[in-house]
Amino acid sequence: MERTIHLPEPVEIDGLPVAPLARALIDAARRMDELRSVRAMIHDAVHRGLCTPEELRDELAQASTIGSALPRLVVNALQDGVDSAVEQWLASVVERSSLPKPVRKAELRTPDGVVVGIADAWWPQVGVALQVRHDEAALEPDKVSETPALVAPGLIVVQVSPAQLRDEPLVVIHDLRAAHRRARQRPPPNLGSVPATPAA
Repeated sequence: MERTIHLPEPVEIDGLPVAPLARALIDAARRMDELRSVRAMIHDAVHRGLCTPEELRDELAQASTIGSALPRLVVNALQDGVDSAVEQWLASVVERSSLPKPVRKAELRTPDGVVVGIADAWWPQVGVALQVRHDEAALEPDKVSETPALVAPGLIVVQVSPAQLRDEPLVVIHDLRAAHRRARQRPPPNLGSVPATPAA
């Protein structure tokens, strides 16, 4: 129990008035002592569209400063551009892989300007791309994926789902390292890249 002068406007769930999710997240995070757990909890809620970074920031502004260091780090990162759980999971996998730093969100193009597709992570020196298939988790077994596949001569692509990044990071890291080993055995493909334009 904690006394507060900032009572939230309750939301009703099955007839029971409860605190809004952003408030509940900040209150819970202030009692946690592991950054990774705070980050996972908050990013998951934001990625699923259950609350916004702005709502979290507003709650932090009213919250007690006691225990607020970790949630402030996470919410500030959201404001600085790490805007989803998937982006954070991908950044963590790339960092833990010990591979060279890739180009993030790159639109790959052939020498004559034909767009091959967008890589979530791109290693141009070896011609390896990682592509997150965002629709994979919701696909029915017989449904064709709506995410355009990256295909080009000589291009090696590692395709993963958000769930794999979250639940099987070591498997993704193994696949990335294996792709880099294969890539070094042949000349890199003749592809250029430009920063991908965010979807409207």
